[in-house]
Amino acid sequence: MGDHDHAAHGAGAGRRALPLALAVTATFLVVEAVGGWLTGSLALLADAGHMVTDVAAIALSLFALTLAGRPATHARTYGFKRVEILAAAVNGVALVVIAVYIAWEAAHRLSRPEAVEGGPMLLVAVGGLFCNLLAMRLLAPGRDANLNVRGAFLHVLGDLLGSAGAVGAALIILATGWDRADPLISLGISALIVLSAWRLLRESVDVLLESTPPGLDVGAMEGALTAIPGVLCVHDVHVWTVTSGMLAMSGHIEIDDRADYNRVMVAAHDIVRDRYGIGHCTLQLETPELEAQLPDAHLPGDQPCLPGHVQAEMASHPH
Repeated sequence: MGDHDHAAHGAGAGRRALPLALAVTATFLVVEAVGGWLTGSLALLADAGHMVTDVAAIALSLFALTLAGRPATHARTYGFKRVEILAAAVNGVALVVIAVYIAWEAAHRLSRPEAVEGGPMLLVAVGGLFCNLLAMRLLAPGRDANLNVRGAFLHVLGDLLGSAGAVGAALIILATGWDRADPLISLGISALIVLSAWRLLRESVDVLLESTPPGLDVGAMEGALTAIPGVLCVHDVHVWTVTSGMLAMSGHIEIDDRADYNRVMVAAHDIVRDRYGIGHCTLQLETPELEAQLPDAHLPGDQPCLPGHVQAEMASHPH
């Protein structure tokens, strides 16, 4: 499956799963909020607060996924595909804010513990656990192919951890009467949420900064392109992610005057598409004479055109 097909599969799975996950999460939000208020459980109230943002996050993800499907225009040549990445970044920030609030409230509860009704708390927490498991099952098929769906998935995962923590806290309270178990487990939940949010934010920012996709060795790609017969050197290579599962690449290939233009272009596209899985590439073939006449065709910081053996050496010994 190519990167475009992979992205389309992830988007399709998200469109089917997000409305169902939204309905499940919104329904149980009311139950958990009321249960947390009646039992006095911080873990339940924190999980309910997190579930509020889950509803907003899933709704945002669904909106972004729908908007990303709109066709490109002359004003927006990539359409609205980056909206998915923006939604993922917003969800990541929201997760961090939630975790900080839970940690702050837990620290306050540790110094002034409040009585918690363990029995009702346990019933509500178990219900939340099953609700979140269902929502996660709905979102799981699209989480690897789509960063936006992954953001919604991580919100639900955070809720699942919250529900599991609330179950554990309720059991401890029922068995020992130790009310501080509730805020202590809440602190652990907030730490796990931050870890998930950090990864989501890092990946979102990398896409927005047009960083090289993880696991893709640009130096090795340049070496493979340089090895094509008739190619003198490869330079100004850029590889980036447009949106989840959609990679793009551009570069300049300097060829010998006697090289077969069509053969070099077909070979280069085969390498980029088949070996590196990049579905959209733009390559400019040029001769040394043309290269000398295009001094302004490069971005600041682009590497100069180096002989093939020098590029191969640099690829095998990166700084």
